[in-house]
This record gives sequence, structure tokens and C-alpha cells, in this order.
Amino acid sequence: MKLLFRIVLTALLVMAIAYIMNGVVVDEFTTALTVAIVLGLLNFFVKPVIVLLTIPVTIFTLGLFLLVINAIMILLCDHFVDGFSVHSFWTAMLFSIILSLSQSLVYQITGDTK
Repeated sequence: MKLLFRIVLTALLVMAIAYIMNGVVVDEFTTALTVAIVLGLLNFFVKPVIVLLTIPVTIFTLGLFLLVINAIMILLCDHFVDGFSVHSFWTAMLFSIILSLSQSLVYQITGDTK
């Protein structure tokens, strides 16, 4: 139940951020649900491998390279999900930062922490 709650919350946040931001397009709510699921799967399976392979760069940049990795996850999601479009790398970076911050805030408010 907690996982379903997180997926729906993420989908709502994706819709809200896409509505506010120029350069991000989400066709409908089912697309946002698909984005939330695909992002979750990418973050679970692909992101750890990329983080492991880029440890030296991440250490050298004092962890800021993780923002680049998050943007890459958004761009991969854009590649896999029809109806979800991010226009540039910088848009993906800003989208990932806003999504991460808003998820943290909403999870703190709802008491749903990791």
C-alpha cells in the first residue's frame, strides 16, 4: 500500500511540475503514472550501477555529479515513456531537482519516510 501511495504521489508531482515548467510535457495522468513507475525502476536497477561506475567523479565533485545522474535518469525515462518529453539536459536537471525536493517535502508532511 505504501508503494502504491508513493507512485501516485510521484505521478501527481510529475503532473504539477510539468504544468509549471516550460520544456517538460506530460500528456495525461496515466502517462505520469507510467513515468513514476519507470523512474522508480530506473532508480532501483540502473542508477546504482551508474553511481558505482562514477564514484571517482562523484568524489571529485563532492557529490554534485549525482545531480547529473538524476538528470540522466529523467532523460532515460523520456526515452522509454511515450507522452513524456523533456526538451534538454538542463531542463531534466531542474526537473529532477524540483521533483526530489518536492518528494522530500510531501513525504515529510505525510509522515511517509524511507
